[in-house]
Amino acid sequence: MKRVLPLALIAFLCTTLSSCELVGGIFKAGVWSGIIIVVVVVALLIWILAKVFGGGKS
Repeated sequence: MKRVLPLALIAFLCTTLSSCELVGGIFKAGVWSGIIIVVVVVALLIWILAKVFGGGKS
């Protein structure tokens, strides 16, 4: 019974999920995560450079 359950689960997922759809979803999540990380890093660098070079002095 312990061997049948994982095999049945894999068979169920293989028949219900389209592999192209699954891979496409993974890549979309990866692209958007990468874009968000790059934007955050660039914003952080700009903020640090502004603090270091006195961009916020009154």
